[in-house]
Amino acid sequence: MSSADLRGVDLHEVLAEPGAWTSVYTDGPQGEPPGSVESRMRSLKDRLGEAGVPDDDVEAVLAALPDDIGLPAPSTRWLLVRDGNVVADEGFAAARRGPERVTHGAFPEIAPLLRHRGSERRILVVETGRDGADLTFERLGRATPEQVQHVEGDGHPITKVSPGGWSQARFQRSVEEVWQHTQSDVADAVDRIVRERRPEHVFVTGDAQARGLLLENIEGGTLDLVVEVDADTRADGADDAALLQAIDETVSAAHDDVIAATRDRAAEQDARNGASGLTAVVGALQQAQVDTLLLDERMLDDEETLLALPAAPWVALNAEDTFEAGPGTPLPAAEALVRAAVLTDADVLFIEDEPAEGEPRSSSDTVPPLAVLRWPEASLTGDAPPQNADRSDETAG
Repeated sequence: MSSADLRGVDLHEVLAEPGAWTSVYTDGPQGEPPGSVESRMRSLKDRLGEAGVPDDDVEAVLAALPDDIGLPAPSTRWLLVRDGNVVADEGFAAARRGPERVTHGAFPEIAPLLRHRGSERRILVVETGRDGADLTFERLGRATPEQVQHVEGDGHPITKVSPGGWSQARFQRSVEEVWQHTQSDVADAVDRIVRERRPEHVFVTGDAQARGLLLENIEGGTLDLVVEVDADTRADGADDAALLQAIDETVSAAHDDVIAATRDRAAEQDARNGASGLTAVVGALQQAQVDTLLLDERMLDDEETLLALPAAPWVALNAEDTFEAGPGTPLPAAEALVRAAVLTDADVLFIEDEPAEGEPRSSSDTVPPLAVLRWPEASLTGDAPPQNADRSDETAG
């Protein structure tokens, strides 16, 4: 994922320069009646005031949130405001993860944003039939698909019949040839989208025979991405339950695989490829050595703090660890780590602990932060690139 990819906003610049930032992570449309929306906005206004948010920022937040930005219910909004102006407004077609968060300070709170961004998997849904197919490319969590395409079949004959006599076999072959040609066209369209858009998964549903013909025609690289769903979502009266379940299970398993692969990478070379624990991870971030930062999302609720620095190395354990980068600003440890990761172009992943509604959260201890390194840990005192002004300018960029 690109952590710095915000519509019209360079997150590097926002995080590098201390200011007076208001960040709000709250519910979007929830499908409630208008009176409930007004009540929710009044409660939010009170919480904004309690957080010390300036009046101009409060007005900007309350003016922006009721706007219809095409989100379904439930949904989530993340807003970044400064000097009474909404600098960024991100909406997600998913329920809020964790508690509502409202902050005002030198740096915005970005971990909730990155958690949602991390779940925006690119998928292609192919709903195929004997008369054509509907192709939908989207990023999960976004309100609208990025590409929708309909592939039309060649027309008649679509349904096999039994006219009888010597012409029956010829007629049946003609029908099958039409089906085959239609799925060949669908396969070409699917392969083209995979090459251009690079989805992580391709979900194929629809008429069983059409699915079989389609899978015979698509390229091998595309086939590796396919999850076949045994349901015809194009049929009259059909619902998307099986498809939605397949998407949820596949994406969840893929996320678990990424977490496992990250841990495996950190454990390579007798764990010299990784840094584990707060102190070691901060040291690696100070060297711009982190390739991937892995955090337990429960760490967002911890009270431990680190210092966010106004210049490289961006984060410090305490005032004696700032490398003359200037006075630091205390931030929750998870936020300080995430900020330093973004500013040094590291990827950020979260270990999620989202129990089912009504179920308690895991009672196990929070997993310590873990980092996969760009070069082995032993190089910190050996042949690693030294931290200097040139490197600092590069990573801030």
